[in-house]
Amino acid sequence: MRRILVFALLIVALLIAPLASAQAPRQRPWWESPIVNKLDLSEAQTKQITATVSDYRERLRELRAAVNRAEVGLESVLNEDPVDQKKANDAIEQISNARTELFRTTSQMDLKLRTVLTAQQWQELRSEQGRGPRPAGRRGRGPKGPPSGSSPAISKNP
Repeated sequence: MRRILVFALLIVALLIAPLASAQAPRQRPWWESPIVNKLDLSEAQTKQITATVSDYRERLRELRAAVNRAEVGLESVLNEDPVDQKKANDAIEQISNARTELFRTTSQMDLKLRTVLTAQQWQELRSEQGRGPRPAGRRGRGPKGPPSGSSPAISKNP
């Protein structure tokens, strides 16, 4: 009976793992999109945003790679027969830690970018992204960080 339960859990995990690691197509970050033109950024703001994105780019690339490696590691452990539960739990912990660090670093970059914008520019950005004011207690994040390999090019109104 226990073997059947373990086997069923393994099958479920194998079916869910690709869905959990599948990523939606990445949208362009706001500082590389036409939205930036509506914000009427000053030259100083543009330089600060470019510098901030540049400062975080390599670290974010490393953290995304760490998440991918952790996901591959878990998949490998789950493909073993029999599954070593300690190794699987360690692999799950690695994924959790890698994702946490990626989220933390992306959020720190988002915070720095937010401090460059005026309150009016921030509200305009939120409005353009369809992310108006959120009800209290609702979880969510500000603008997303750059996809790996993105450039911090920022266009200004012509």
